Amino acid sequence: MSTFIEFHAIQNVAPSCLNRDDTGAPKDAMFGGSRRARVSSQCLKRAARQMFSSSQLLTKEELGIRTRNIVALIAEKLTELDIPDSITVIEKALKVVDLQVKSREDSTPQTEYLLFLGHTGVDQLANVIQENLEELKELKDAKKAKKGLKEKIEECISGSRAVDIALFGRMLANRKDFNVDAAAQVAHAISTNTITRESDFFTAVDDFTQADEADAGMLGTVEFNSSCLYRYAAVNLDQLIKNLDGDRELAYKGVAAFLRASAMAIPTGKQNTFAAHNLPEFIGIAVHQTQPISLANAFQESVWRGKEKDLQGLAAPSVVQLQRQVNTLAKAYNLDLGLKVLDLTGAWEGESTIDSLDQLIEQSLASIQENY
Repeated sequence: MSTFIEFHAIQNVAPSCLNRDDTGAPKDAMFGGSRRARVSSQCLKRAARQMFSSSQLLTKEELGIRTRNIVALIAEKLTELDIPDSITVIEKALKVVDLQVKSREDSTPQTEYLLFLGHTGVDQLANVIQENLEELKELKDAKKAKKGLKEKIEECISGSRAVDIALFGRMLANRKDFNVDAAAQVAHAISTNTITRESDFFTAVDDFTQADEADAGMLGTVEFNSSCLYRYAAVNLDQLIKNLDGDRELAYKGVAAFLRASAMAIPTGKQNTFAAHNLPEFIGIAVHQTQPISLANAFQESVWRGKEKDLQGLAAPSVVQLQRQVNTLAKAYNLDLGLKVLDLTGAWEGESTIDSLDQLIEQSLASIQENY
């Protein structure tokens, strides 16, 4: 039986365009028969990964890097090891493990697709190339590389323990044995309220104009919306520990980092224009051994201001509907989700409320360690 850590949040966001589609408009979706704002899971995971590093929730050695420019990255490290002009041997080393590289005119070659590798694995790969430099220089056919060399390179890619890779997974199309099943599932955030797209007309004023010119140097529009988001994510603790080669302490640290980043990280889309830096007004964390259970259906009927008696805005009525869904599911399916909450709206009823995010994460980790 697996242990799951679930994250639920209600986050009221000011006018913004956090996550755009291919036309530049904020993403949205139909849900419960009406148009809702949407922030994609990819966008939310990217923001969380950036916070892992920027807020020092995890060390560089505990994190990975996702890039097509792995050749340039390794070349920099080999230059530091007094090995210049290493592009060719790096290409050969990657081809030994069936990772193809595309040549580019007047630029460093890139891999065919993004590689998600641990920082320690990149360092180890540079060291393996240094140690086997002559063999790689003389190698004519990558398929005929010695077994020992191939195994060393494979270990660099698959053996490094990066928490973000363990959480979010990795897929390499032509080396399925390098794939990592994600321990975390992150839902697209959807608004609890129905939204309509709005458009901001703007002008960029020319600071130095001629007498016959208009002051506006550029005219344009940008689409935006304001919404109250429901966000959901779940971490399979057993899968996370497996992905980290059984290192429970690192897994617990990864869970704590994931929960804090999920609460605090805000996507960067159009923030210079809107500065919508709004933290969640409600966070619920559940630790249990049933199965992942999203509460999104609490909002099939969209929330609207004043719908709940004596409750203003959207966040508080959203919390009320969320708790109703929790109670309904608990009764119908005989569930005990063990939900602990941080509620700034005052709408959540019960004794499971906690005063701060620090305490909420600490108590959740204590529950994990007690029951796992």
